[in-house]
Amino acid sequence: MNVSRVGCVKRTGRVPDEDGAFHAPYRMSRSREEEFLRLVRGETRGPLAALGRIGLGGAALGYRAVVAARNLGYDHGWLHSHRATIPVVSIGNLTLGGTGKTPMVEYVARWYRRAGLRVAVLSRGYGREGAVNDEARVLEENLPDVPHLQDPDRAAMAAVAAEELESELLVLDDAFQHRRLKRDLDVVLLDALDPFGLGRVFPRGLLREPVSALQRAGVVVVSRADLVSASILAAIRARAERAAGPRPWVHARHAPLDLIAPGVELEPVAKLKDQSVAAFCGIGNPEGFRRTIDPLCDKLLGLRMFPDHHSYNAADVAELARWVRDLGADLALTTQKDSVKLRVAALGAVPLRALRIGLEILEGEAGLDEALARLVPAARSGRSAPAGQLPPSPRGGC
Repeated sequence: MNVSRVGCVKRTGRVPDEDGAFHAPYRMSRSREEEFLRLVRGETRGPLAALGRIGLGGAALGYRAVVAARNLGYDHGWLHSHRATIPVVSIGNLTLGGTGKTPMVEYVARWYRRAGLRVAVLSRGYGREGAVNDEARVLEENLPDVPHLQDPDRAAMAAVAAEELESELLVLDDAFQHRRLKRDLDVVLLDALDPFGLGRVFPRGLLREPVSALQRAGVVVVSRADLVSASILAAIRARAERAAGPRPWVHARHAPLDLIAPGVELEPVAKLKDQSVAAFCGIGNPEGFRRTIDPLCDKLLGLRMFPDHHSYNAADVAELARWVRDLGADLALTTQKDSVKLRVAALGAVPLRALRIGLEILEGEAGLDEALARLVPAARSGRSAPAGQLPPSPRGGC
């Protein structure tokens, strides 16, 4: 076992994916992904498309049965769940694609660091090439004092974090479905732009498991809540509570912080106002990125999208340089997740900047604070917090 330069663990052996069917079976190209989304949304018409949706519906029944059996096994103790020796907070979601988990992981890790605790982040490392993936690189930039361990076997990594790194609390990234490691708090994100994955489980929709799984959540956070109306937010909450009962409820937004680039001083977001901007991204929810940058840019010339976790090569960089030049852009803009893989400050003669964002709580901060604070005493005493000994989670909302 080796600990990499950025504090991530790289293991030599291959470990089976403990999340099983909860990850898409392969990574689609952006064009294939768009074709799939048009099909499941019903936008592709015709007899072949109808047959395709019927077939996906049949596959979804099998997927749902596997999910239900797996959850039943964990609920009744037939499948073993490992208990870490220190408290564990999981950040996750219900759907495939991006809901803003990385900013939430950063928010929670910072919260516990301010409380004086030694924190480690554990993730599966989906989409990584080499030691770490793009989320780990972003967290390493933003949280240099928090080690990030990546491996499918997060139970083993929990022991490494507690024993070798002397961590006092663990934050699991994208782990709502990873039930082999017990957690003391599940924070589940719903993206306000598509909270319920088209209302169907994969592959007929984008749900990893039914909405009723929110019964396991300690706190529900609606991300990008600033991008939809109050009536839509109320409808999201009503549907979730019909399926899972009342939960502590939080509204949050992805707040633009600054513009960053390797070897360049931080620049204010206001700089985008007087520039002609060409933007691109390779993330799980490109529409969320577009909705974030639209009000920041007076002249957004175009948005180019790559698959999630896209690994940029020299040909991509050359093509992007031609694209921004042909558009006549003054500035190229991307996400921090993309920037950490590119590691360049310009595309040809055009400056390249990444928009760094942070999670901002709009409503429900007191409930979230209370849920997080319940784990501090156990973390300081160096032990896990058995669920049966915890005070009841706060009920109600914002």
